[in-house]
Amino acid sequence: MSGPYRAAVLAGGLGTRLRPYTTILPKPLVPIGDRPILELMFDWLARGGVERVDVCVGYLGELIQTYFSQAQTIPPRLEVSWRREPEPLGTAGALRCVPNVEETLLVVNGDIVTDLDLTEMLAFHRSRGAALTIATHVSEVETDLGVIEHDHGLVVNYQEKPVLSYSASMGIYLYEPRVLQSLPEGPLQFPDLVLALLARGEPVAAFQNHAAWQHVGTPTQHEEAHRRLEDPPLP
Repeated sequence: MSGPYRAAVLAGGLGTRLRPYTTILPKPLVPIGDRPILELMFDWLARGGVERVDVCVGYLGELIQTYFSQAQTIPPRLEVSWRREPEPLGTAGALRCVPNVEETLLVVNGDIVTDLDLTEMLAFHRSRGAALTIATHVSEVETDLGVIEHDHGLVVNYQEKPVLSYSASMGIYLYEPRVLQSLPEGPLQFPDLVLALLARGEPVAAFQNHAAWQHVGTPTQHEEAHRRLEDPPLP
C-alpha cells in the first residue's frame, strides 16, 4: 500500500510564539538549517507518496508563494496549489478552502519536521475504519513538586517530582471526505471538531508511533530543531 495521494498543509497561522522571527517571516518560511520548514515538509510528503498538496495560507501568505516561485525547490512530482483563507478559519475550518476531496486526505500543520511513515499511518487508519486519525507520540513532562494522592482526607501515595507521560498530537491527521463535507460554516478549531465527531459516534483513531518529530512553535523548539537536524534522525 502506498501513502496518501493528496495532502493539505495548514500554513496560515500568525506564529506569535515564534517572534521575533515571524514579525517579518511567515512561520512555514522560518529556516531549519539552511532550508525553510515548508521546503523540508514538501520533501517529506513527496517521499511518502503524496502527489498533490493544497497549502492553506493566510498571514504573509504572498511571501510563501513568492519564495517557492523563485526558489524552484518543490519536488518535481509534487503538484502544489495555494488556497488563501478569506478570514482566519481555524485549524479545522481552513480545510473548507480545499476543493473536491474525494479520498482520504492527509492534513499537516505547517510548523513541524518529521520522518513519520505515511504508508504505515494510512494502513492503520483504514484498519480502524476511522473517520479521522491523529498521529500521536509519547511526551513527558517533569514536575517540580511533590504530588500527593489522597482519599477522604487520608494520604494514600506520595510521589516526589514525578515525570508525567501522555499521548500528544503531532499535528498530522488523516481525514475521510465525509468529515470535510460536514464542516460547519465559520471558524472551527481542531479540538472542537474532534469532540463533535466523538459526540456523534464517529470513530477517531490515534496512531501511536516513534517517528522523529519536532514542533517548531517557540524559539526554544526552533533551536532544538536545528540541533536535531544536525544530529539525525530528523530528515
